[in-house]
Amino acid sequence: MKNQTSITSILLLSPSDNEKVIHVLFIFFLLIYLMTVSINFLIILLVVTCAHLHTPMYFFLGNLAFLDMSYSSVTAPKLLFAMSTKHWSIYLQNCIAQMFFVVYFVGSEGFLLASMSYDRFVAICRPLHYSQIMSWSKCSQLVSLVWSSGFFAPTIFALCLRRLTFCGPNLIQNFFCDLPHLLLISCTDTTINIIVMLIVGSALGIVAFITTFYPYVRIFRAVLRIGTSDGKSKAFSTCTSHLTVVFIFYSSVTFIYLVPNTSNLLTLNRVVTVIYSLITPLLNPLIYSLRSKDLKAALQRALHIHRLHPVTATRR
Repeated sequence: MKNQTSITSILLLSPSDNEKVIHVLFIFFLLIYLMTVSINFLIILLVVTCAHLHTPMYFFLGNLAFLDMSYSSVTAPKLLFAMSTKHWSIYLQNCIAQMFFVVYFVGSEGFLLASMSYDRFVAICRPLHYSQIMSWSKCSQLVSLVWSSGFFAPTIFALCLRRLTFCGPNLIQNFFCDLPHLLLISCTDTTINIIVMLIVGSALGIVAFITTFYPYVRIFRAVLRIGTSDGKSKAFSTCTSHLTVVFIFYSSVTFIYLVPNTSNLLTLNRVVTVIYSLITPLLNPLIYSLRSKDLKAALQRALHIHRLHPVTATRR
């Protein structure tokens, strides 16, 4: 069915009506975005080039860094462009495309975190068989499944949007296009879309949630059997970074998609949306970097080589 629309563009919500506030936020968001891209790209570069980081854990971390960098690039450039030009409109088809990739990267991150949970489970509960179970072929299959499974939900949602008519008002209560906000501005009955969104979103969300947290139930049981306190703390320390990222992910997604956008919570919802879409992609690599001795060592070694290179060139 062809989409018969009365509007061709949609207005995004500005973070503030005060120009001075907009200028401050523009600089802040720009710095956050540049740091996000730079740090995540640096992690990907280290994982690819450093031989001692060629392990399943850092292979998944490299994919997480690429995913965070991509997700931030879906929302931040349009926001920065709108803040600098005061042009807050976006074509409807571009808005639907942005919604597609937002949902895609959110879903992919959920399944990637589940794969990382499985990796921690095997490392702690099956250490003698770790290299055999988490072979490169197995890791490649898991990552391929993560990136391909993420297409299912946004494809279904985008196809369902084709039956809707958008005839205004064309202002959405967010600074980027997301499915719930698009449904609110439709002048067609969205009952079918809401049912599909709930069924597909709940099914994939429950699967990702269970496959993420069930390995930790097994991990906690195994750790509690360890006799020494040093052994327990060492086992838990390998999971701290991942658990922190998982907590931030599920708490943000739950608040954004499951808490009703009432007038009392609308401002808080926008704040959480900004944190998840702009700040979380920067926090994830920092959380892993601060906890990972191997990653910090690889960075120090890379900086040391970079400093020695000009000296060697001068002597020659």
